[in-house]
Amino acid sequence: MCRRRVLLLLLYPCFLLGLLYSLVDAQAFVGSKMSVLENNYWVSPNGYFAFGFFNRLDQTNGYNLGIRFNSDSIPFHEQTEVWIAGADVSVSSDSYVDLTTAGDLVLFDSSKGVAVWSSNTSHLSVASASLLDNGNLVLLNRNQSIVWDSFGTPSDTLLPGQRLLVPQTLRAASRNHISSYYTLSINTTGYLKLSWETSVTFWESGPSSQTIVGAVFTENGALQVLDENSRPILSIFSEDHNDTSVIFRFLRLDVDGNLRMYSWSEASMSWRPVWQAVKNQCNVFATCGLCGICVFNESAATLCKCPFRPRNDSNSECLAPYRQECNSGFTMFALEHTFLYGLYPPNDLVNQSSLEDCRKSCLLDPLCSSVTIMSDGTGECRFKQTRFITGHEHPSIPSISYVKVCLDPMAAFPGEFPAPPVSSLQHPENRQSRGFCLFCLIAAVSGTLCAFVLVQIGIGLYWKRRKFIEKRGISAYRELNARGLTALSYSEIKDITKNFKNQLGPEMFKGVMPDNQPVVIRNLTESQFGVDTEEKQFRCAVSVISSMHHKNLVKLEAYCCESEHRYLVYEYAKNGSVAKWLEDAKLSKRLTWRKRMEICVGEAKSITYLHTGCRVFVNHGNLKLQNVLLDEEMGTKLTEFGLGKVVGGVTSSDVRAAEKDVAMFGEMIISLISGRVGADDTCQWAYDEWSSGCAWKVVDARIEGGSNTEELERALRLAFWCMQDDERFRPGMGEVVKVLEGTLAVDLPPSPFT
Repeated sequence: MCRRRVLLLLLYPCFLLGLLYSLVDAQAFVGSKMSVLENNYWVSPNGYFAFGFFNRLDQTNGYNLGIRFNSDSIPFHEQTEVWIAGADVSVSSDSYVDLTTAGDLVLFDSSKGVAVWSSNTSHLSVASASLLDNGNLVLLNRNQSIVWDSFGTPSDTLLPGQRLLVPQTLRAASRNHISSYYTLSINTTGYLKLSWETSVTFWESGPSSQTIVGAVFTENGALQVLDENSRPILSIFSEDHNDTSVIFRFLRLDVDGNLRMYSWSEASMSWRPVWQAVKNQCNVFATCGLCGICVFNESAATLCKCPFRPRNDSNSECLAPYRQECNSGFTMFALEHTFLYGLYPPNDLVNQSSLEDCRKSCLLDPLCSSVTIMSDGTGECRFKQTRFITGHEHPSIPSISYVKVCLDPMAAFPGEFPAPPVSSLQHPENRQSRGFCLFCLIAAVSGTLCAFVLVQIGIGLYWKRRKFIEKRGISAYRELNARGLTALSYSEIKDITKNFKNQLGPEMFKGVMPDNQPVVIRNLTESQFGVDTEEKQFRCAVSVISSMHHKNLVKLEAYCCESEHRYLVYEYAKNGSVAKWLEDAKLSKRLTWRKRMEICVGEAKSITYLHTGCRVFVNHGNLKLQNVLLDEEMGTKLTEFGLGKVVGGVTSSDVRAAEKDVAMFGEMIISLISGRVGADDTCQWAYDEWSSGCAWKVVDARIEGGSNTEELERALRLAFWCMQDDERFRPGMGEVVKVLEGTLAVDLPPSPFT
């Protein structure tokens, strides 16, 4: 009898572990945790999908958290991912994901010590998570109702049954300096469209006279546009549409900018593209990068070639040969049957002239870098004023292009070295396989048992602390979690601010959270941003803002949405705004030239993230040095971002939102360099001084040690491009970052004031 009891006691933990693992496979409850090192997954009941960490072959050291195919009939290296948390967030090998007791699914990067992504569901009473048979990761409340799902936050892929609703987008994965600019979007006029950045659309599905709510990728292999009654009004079919032998499908915006449907082929044991939006890959904007030429040959294979490369290096990137500093004069290098277009600005200056007159006009124009002459009877002469030109070549194209080349001894020379086929980007990337590891299994079992015990202890401590806090009369603080977002009542806002005692500015107050963390509370009720905002709309906006994670953005800690009260609670930046430092005679001397350039780069990166790094495009709309803060370590933090979401977000008619941010950023550069804040004539004065050869006069005299001449010239040129009156001439923020970092040259700008 004693021996039997001992045996039962020994087997009981194993029984618990087995039960726990079966629950992890089907459903995970609050308190569940999964790390990269454990290498385990949450698997759908049918076994077709798995949620966990994976490492792509193109990543040397980085892991994504997401959902991938998991079927036994698909080899591991073909089990492509279909959703990634935070779009393309990569974390270190000791990171983990946690379904917290507050109800947030949170991804922690342990090497950085921060949460890099969160579902922001602490206010939705989340009780468990589950991966469904269709590949949808859902968070459920205590009534088993879905309160959040991965289908509602798509990355670059749609699975059968998944919808893309207005104004959601698919964004291509960031595999190079071009791909992350590609998006698939849908608007209420019925257009499905593929775009590069915000200004270039290279494919559209066509308009509709009916109100559109979104699109759906169906199980039988069709992409359908839906009206407000969810009825299809436009259908795009794959070549294997209605083929019942196909079990697995997906629709993806690939890194080469093309939208494709894929089906799993049992015969070839690979993913087969069965439809693509743009038949000729060369018609995808910027498909060959900044300076390459796309060639579409008779075999339908797409190649990229370089007209110019560094000498004796056929493997390097393409060069832009034109430079204005040239002692020996210029010549024009001909490219037959080639159509060129500039990336920045993407538009051309067009007139009618003969081939020879067009070529000579560009040769004599100091701003012209290349021309394309159409021989289709129109006589169009298309001028480019940017170093960064790309295009496509085909015997059927009725045009000839000329690129301006300096006659000085060149580091680059004309030559044609074919790059790898673009079609190689069209298939799902290989994935690294992982073998069975007995030691890892034993370690995982032991670790899980320890985790189970620790979770029980943690739950006990949590309830003990909760009761203590409730006795102090601040019940909403029980949701406080540094890794998530807290919903506060109006009485708690008053408690944090000591009844709005410490005012920092108009509708801005300093407060202290229960854990002694200083915060800034912004009142949106009386301000210009949040008047008469519906509760659902406000909470949606807050969710969008809180999902933004960037080191140069002020973190949203909490919010209040109670009756007519609307408040946002931000982290506190100890050293205040950059504007305050520039306006103070003593403080301004501490803003060295290096620090001012660091501020420019940091803010450019944060705006780039808002424009292209978030799943939903976010414009700032109020860029100024008053909204650029300095933390305790003098690091740069941007605030006030995303507030446009509170009043309805960026609508389809607000297509100039990004360009407006770019213009305001240009003005901010001038203010940082000159030290002048708020003067209306500063930018005009700075341009006049620079254009007359006196750029040094623009620099703030209080900067000890002066400026770096090369960086000053680069920053001023960039600022004047950003402020161009014609919005089409303004660069994208991704290119702004590269110019500021010195990895991208910038041409002489025309006057931004004509």
